[in-house]
Amino acid sequence: MRLTLRQLRYIVAVAETGRFGLAAKKLNVAQPSLSAQIAECEAELGFTVFDRGRHGANMTYLGAEVVRRSRIILRETEDLLAVAKGRQLFDDQLRLGVLPSVGPYILPNVVRKLHKDYPNLRLVLNDASTSDLEAGLRDGELDLIISTPQDHPNTDQTLLFHERFWAAFALDDPLAEGRDVLKKKDLENQLFLTLNRSHRLSRIAHDIANFCGASISSDYTGSSLDTIRLMAATGAGVAILPEIYTSAVGMKSDDIIVRRIDMEIAERDLALIQKKRTEPIYGTEVLAKVLREEAVRYLV
Repeated sequence: MRLTLRQLRYIVAVAETGRFGLAAKKLNVAQPSLSAQIAECEAELGFTVFDRGRHGANMTYLGAEVVRRSRIILRETEDLLAVAKGRQLFDDQLRLGVLPSVGPYILPNVVRKLHKDYPNLRLVLNDASTSDLEAGLRDGELDLIISTPQDHPNTDQTLLFHERFWAAFALDDPLAEGRDVLKKKDLENQLFLTLNRSHRLSRIAHDIANFCGASISSDYTGSSLDTIRLMAATGAGVAILPEIYTSAVGMKSDDIIVRRIDMEIAERDLALIQKKRTEPIYGTEVLAKVLREEAVRYLV
């Protein structure tokens, strides 16, 4: 089989754009040439990578696996070329995925610092749920992710920081009158507000609820921390919030009161995670150091 790197790049481009014409434009090549190269590749493979139709190009079942492996091969090839040329941080490009409960609060300053110190670095950010981050890392769409270690087995992990969870109440909630940390008995029979189950935060909230004898709202699961905070402000329930968000937003909000939950299960680790490799992606420790320094500003 004689597949070329150019053919693999063409395949990945079509998968990412969904159309042969857009892929050709993105790669600055003629569409007939791109189509011919992919057809030749399909002939070598013995199956169709893309179903063509009026609505674009859709990966076949086997085609999805070709795209996944092509991304891995192209990334490894880029690493090899970078070694030959003299390495730059992340070889001048990093696709970073991050949980939405973390990224918006610590990444802006991190990006500014990286741009100042490494002006040639192209950083592509993607905030997504735990399950989507796992899929992006597995399929080669993301190089590194910032997520919870236990949700990504068989990966290389660099621990970043540890954060605790807080509860947010409406101003007229009886629990808003206290200022001490919350114990198990304080949250008994409470109704929790949390994100949907594709997020690790939701599973932590369920664990806390089970431990305390509380329940999770079946009428509402939020798509963002801002939304469940606002729902808590209306008295709809108790919002379960991670520490960085609480520090960055919750403590500055004048429509809720926040109190820390004092339980071992109301905690989580965050790590910089990548696929298992013979050695970490070049620049991993640099990024981890910058992330830790920024996170410390928000950990209470």
